[in-house]
Amino acid sequence: MAGFTFYNMDKLKVTIQGVAGCFHDAAAREYFDGQDIETVPFDTFHDMFDALEGDASLVGIVAIENTIAGSLLQNHEMLRQSNLRIIGEQKKRISHVLAALPGQSIAELSEVNSHPMALMQCEQYLRRHPNLKMIERFDTAGSAKEIAEKHLTGHAAVCGDYAAQLYGLEILERGIETNRRNFTRFLIVANPLLASEIGPSEKEVDKASIVFTLPHTGGALSKVLTILSFYDMNLSKIQSMPIIGREWEYRFYVDLTFDSIVRYHQAIDAVRPLTNELMTLGEYAEFKTNND
Repeated sequence: MAGFTFYNMDKLKVTIQGVAGCFHDAAAREYFDGQDIETVPFDTFHDMFDALEGDASLVGIVAIENTIAGSLLQNHEMLRQSNLRIIGEQKKRISHVLAALPGQSIAELSEVNSHPMALMQCEQYLRRHPNLKMIERFDTAGSAKEIAEKHLTGHAAVCGDYAAQLYGLEILERGIETNRRNFTRFLIVANPLLASEIGPSEKEVDKASIVFTLPHTGGALSKVLTILSFYDMNLSKIQSMPIIGREWEYRFYVDLTFDSIVRYHQAIDAVRPLTNELMTLGEYAEFKTNND
């Protein structure tokens, strides 16, 4: 199991961006594998963060980076500006299927619906079927839902396997994406009080996400990185973002992995005086596959 077990609670409610069956939904169920959860859908990440800020009983799952599209910078900033804490992560391979109402063949279809990013990711496959006119929709799972609810014959959806099964569509082809190395990393976030109750124990923590700004002086970043290296911190990611209104100054989002939480705390204490602002976004267990 990738996530944690929660106790003495009613069914945990997990906010997702998208409709039931979307990749956020599927990733949440993988993280909380074997546990009874209820996913709460929102149209946008802004709406989802507002709900999480307003209801401390909710947990959220948020896409933060993709191996093809890169970092979701907006989500980095919303997380920094929120009062939420990261309590876990989930990595999921994004694989698309072609799905339609049961009993139809690909030759009988005239239109394929999906999110524009999903259509782009499956473009090579779709162009081999010129009878399929590509029509952009708001969501992958939403396309499957619309076909099922409106009983749209002649229409197919590019969506995930979970969405096709959830809405009772027949999968005509699996793995239609051009690039098979398409993974999305999701963060599990919660209000600090809930995070302390259901988050990982200190002995399970081997990863942290921090954000900091630096004085506008030569060598400021290299000094911080040298200290982190001295304390055996592995930088699994570093993402810079310009600070609006402050010319040529940047905010740095850094993911650290480590073997010793004591050394991690020592490293943070050592670099803090070199930064203008340093915030810990969360300390959690690194996602590991069954092969790790």
